[in-house]
Amino acid sequence: MKRKIWVGILFGGKSAEHEISLQSARNVVNALDRKKYDVVLIGINKAGAWLASGVSERYLALASNKPAKAPEKTREVVMLAPSGEGVLTRDSGTVEGKLDVVFPVLHGPFGEDGTVQGLLKLADVPFVGAGVLGSAVGMDKDVMKRLLRDAGIPTAKFVVVHSHEKIRFADAKKKVGLPMFVKPANMGSSIGVSKARNEKEFTQALKTAFEYDTKVLVEEFIDGREIECAVLGNENPVASVPGELVIKSEFYSYDAKYFDADAMTPSIPARLPTATIKKIQDLAVQTFKTLCCEGMGRVDSFVTKNGKVIVNEINTIPGFTNISMYPKMWEASGLPYAKLIDRLIALAIARHKKEKKLKTSRT
Repeated sequence: MKRKIWVGILFGGKSAEHEISLQSARNVVNALDRKKYDVVLIGINKAGAWLASGVSERYLALASNKPAKAPEKTREVVMLAPSGEGVLTRDSGTVEGKLDVVFPVLHGPFGEDGTVQGLLKLADVPFVGAGVLGSAVGMDKDVMKRLLRDAGIPTAKFVVVHSHEKIRFADAKKKVGLPMFVKPANMGSSIGVSKARNEKEFTQALKTAFEYDTKVLVEEFIDGREIECAVLGNENPVASVPGELVIKSEFYSYDAKYFDADAMTPSIPARLPTATIKKIQDLAVQTFKTLCCEGMGRVDSFVTKNGKVIVNEINTIPGFTNISMYPKMWEASGLPYAKLIDRLIALAIARHKKEKKLKTSRT
């Protein structure tokens, strides 16, 4: 009988998107075929401690629409590196479980930005999703947009401001126009994002964005339909049918994305001309490759009234909640949730095997 694959589900984290990670993780765990996989849960609390499997199970069970509170009594674990044997309980020194592959269900900084990916790479454990470089550039909207622009991929005009710098409203207005969006460079789920129409709103928007990052983007407002497209693969990625976000609020806020199912109506597949759909899919794959991504990614774009497609950003660990677009778009493309998880795990293991064949020394 074929041995089951041990899958470590890494969730939580120090990011402001902590609660979303818990929701996504619950769905991934529920979708795993227990005839194929054994699961080792590894929760990361808001302080950054890695929690033992039993504590992680209780922590995950608390996930709801309200902020989760970690159990008061915790047992911490550490990664075994570079043996790849699993995670070690700190207090007893026992191995929690062998890890054949890790699925990082983490969103935002300290999880989606290459930090965890670097740790897992050092531990010699296969992991789902983009590697260190793809994760880092996918998280940093400044670097991301510069790479897209240099590759000839259409993207909105933007200007970058660091916390030690000043920018006048008049200068920002001249460069990107009005209204404008102000957002942290390294954050997701619309956290810290504001729409500014005048100088007063601009000043407050900068203040809000700088609460989450030391680098902020001031970005052109694009008047268009919000279209998303899921990408899957390593060397030869493919795109799903695109989906449209029909948003009832002014923009797709954090609450609308994850907690208010009535704030957004998904239209999958998006009702668009065939030529436009092809353009969206081609640009999604081109974006995925340009940003050195692997495994999975959700590329968000705008389609203007004249049919122009403008790429907004990529999410290298898209949401896996009940209302998340990434799994829904693949389901509409003929790949159901459980099969999608199978494919992502297979891609992670295949990449690791390929990398293991590379030389790391001259001897």
